Amino acid sequence: MRLAGKVSIITGAASGMGQAAAVIFAKEGSMVVAADINEEGLKRTEAQVRDTGGQVVVSRTDVSSSGDVQALVRLAVEAFGGIHVLYNNAGLRHPNDVFATELDEEIWDRVIDTNLKGMFLTCKYAIPVMLQGGGGSIVNTSSIGGLKAADSTAYGASKGGVIALTRNIAKQYAPAIRANSICPGPVDTPMLAVALESIRGARPEIATAAAKAGTMLQRWADPSEIGNLALFLASDDSSFITAANFSIDGGMASQ
Repeated sequence: MRLAGKVSIITGAASGMGQAAAVIFAKEGSMVVAADINEEGLKRTEAQVRDTGGQVVVSRTDVSSSGDVQALVRLAVEAFGGIHVLYNNAGLRHPNDVFATELDEEIWDRVIDTNLKGMFLTCKYAIPVMLQGGGGSIVNTSSIGGLKAADSTAYGASKGGVIALTRNIAKQYAPAIRANSICPGPVDTPMLAVALESIRGARPEIATAAAKAGTMLQRWADPSEIGNLALFLASDDSSFITAANFSIDGGMASQ
């Protein structure tokens, strides 16, 4: 098993990519600390992980809160003795995230605080524990929105920032810690529905068809496909990879 004996924190673990990753990581031997603001979703994730025979604890965590993140890190140490993998997957896409001159400052702050500040905070507090245990791997979820221009001003800025933050973390804490980012395209998750709603002037069925047609593979990704990439980057299979960014978008960014 590729993560045998490893402790993994996974944020945004109540649904979608984070939930899929929690199950995948557990099947590969990891002890999982699942974090999210959605407590009902966390219960479902906990049950799915336990169904695999895996070990899991859950934490209601707002990643934009320093206190919540510090409590999450303490929980990982208290429950399992350390941290080896940090998979930063928590993210927010607001339906009213629009052109810069029309964007409410409150929405900007909320998106940036969740998507970018949240990753800064988890790295800030988890890295010292990881270093004490000999190092590990950080995987940060960016987005195709961090690579291509679009209407969602705050989301794009936050996801572009994730890529830069990841490279800096990789340089600052090498060789003990590897840090890489991933850029999913359209994935069949609740967040995709929010993204489709934000497409101006498009009926839902048209927006859905456009999202699928925008990939070379003519479909959305399944959350497990993103989880498998995160697993690769979390494991020793990627032991010579750091400061890299991986598009997993069905070719969308290249069109």
